[in-house]
Amino acid sequence: MENKIVGLTQQDTPIHRALEEQCINRLARFDVPGHKGGRGNKELKDFLGETCVKLDMNSMKPLDNLCHPVSVIKDAQSLAAEAFGADNAFFIVHGTTGAVQSMIMSVCQRGDKLLMPRNVHRSAINALVVCGAVPIYINPGIQKKLGIPLGMSVKDIAQSMEENPDAKAILINNPTYYGICSDLKEIVRLAHEKNMFVLVDEAHGTHFYFHPDLPISAMEAGADMSSISMHKTGGSLTQSSMLLTRNTINPNYVRQVINLTQTTSGSYLLLSSLDIARKTLSLHGKEMFEKTMQYADYAREEINKLGGYYAFGSELIERQYVHDFDRTKLSVHTREIGLAGIEVYDLLRDDYGIQIEFGDIGNILAIISAGDRNLEIERLISALSEIKRLHQKDKVGLLDHEYISPNVVLGPQEAFYSHSVAFDLDKSCGKICGEFVMCYPPGIPILAPGEMITKDIVDYIRYAKEKGCFLTGTQDMEVNTLQVLGE
Repeated sequence: MENKIVGLTQQDTPIHRALEEQCINRLARFDVPGHKGGRGNKELKDFLGETCVKLDMNSMKPLDNLCHPVSVIKDAQSLAAEAFGADNAFFIVHGTTGAVQSMIMSVCQRGDKLLMPRNVHRSAINALVVCGAVPIYINPGIQKKLGIPLGMSVKDIAQSMEENPDAKAILINNPTYYGICSDLKEIVRLAHEKNMFVLVDEAHGTHFYFHPDLPISAMEAGADMSSISMHKTGGSLTQSSMLLTRNTINPNYVRQVINLTQTTSGSYLLLSSLDIARKTLSLHGKEMFEKTMQYADYAREEINKLGGYYAFGSELIERQYVHDFDRTKLSVHTREIGLAGIEVYDLLRDDYGIQIEFGDIGNILAIISAGDRNLEIERLISALSEIKRLHQKDKVGLLDHEYISPNVVLGPQEAFYSHSVAFDLDKSCGKICGEFVMCYPPGIPILAPGEMITKDIVDYIRYAKEKGCFLTGTQDMEVNTLQVLGE
């Protein structure tokens, strides 16, 4: 990768510096935002702090423009590309959802085939609704004991590529929400042999770039594009992300695609947080994620000593469907103590004051970082021990799987924009769904537009509702009805 940054190093934070310079310029402010550095909204200033609201500025010449960066934002993005081993980096202020959608829409048009696992985040299928590309799903492997989807096997991918030689690209999760990684390097090799682009959803893999003992990153594996959720494990503010590209992709076209959906009023709080987080990762990422792995490894070991729970890790690696595992993920199977993951999630929050990332049908996930403390890790372990002692019961009647293979009848765009009507959930079997149904988090659709509604799916939705999962995506906020086609 050529060095495109003149006179700057990873010690620099161009956006951060430019914001601080504007704060001391004593400008008379006749632009937006209307709170005028907090003077127009004292309650907001008191709540967020004076520094925060003063830094909430609008695009101006000294601060550059996110839609058409030529100075400090351009420099900050170049530093980010260098830090992540990419040719280009784009700052995204509407979440990794925006990065994933821009990535897909940069290479796929209406009717193009996109190979992808079905256990993708809804943002990927949303992109297909918008651009009209057609998904060719590759079913992930299934870990029967845990009931979770794994990665895609190289064998299944090679077969799908042979059957769909006209596919434009392949999308890969690296890692999944549970920390599972596919053989990314071999998938890249196969795809490029077939002249297909490789797009990687690395929403949960920012840290892969900064420690040699973590799974391979998308850019290191040679992928063409990757979406990075900096706020999840990289230390930036919520909603701030990046899109990384290789020079196999026209960066100027990517910028145009991003601007189709991204705001023209990019938040400088988010942009500066990306700038500062990149510097921190570049200079201190290795020690940060070394500490993170130590915390997670210790917690896994102690939780497994409790009995009943299974905090899974690298022992899952078998190279076919689990090529590698993200050791920073603390995923814990709960079904053997007779509780659904969401039930343990609720108990941790309501009875013990512990907020974890999510609980699903059979597992919980706690996000560990260098920002945690030993005392908090011990508190989580102790709480899980108490929950087992007080609430353990027979597991009879618990659902034992997270993934149901889809039956795709129509493409997502055609189905989403077709006429649909509300239909009683229990009577919807055999109908074609016209909307999304998913538990959030993790945001992986149980149903997507164009898929057949089956008894297994209806049973899963009913069970998720009963256990208290947060179901989203439907017009009916209570999920008693589904929008179906053809009525």
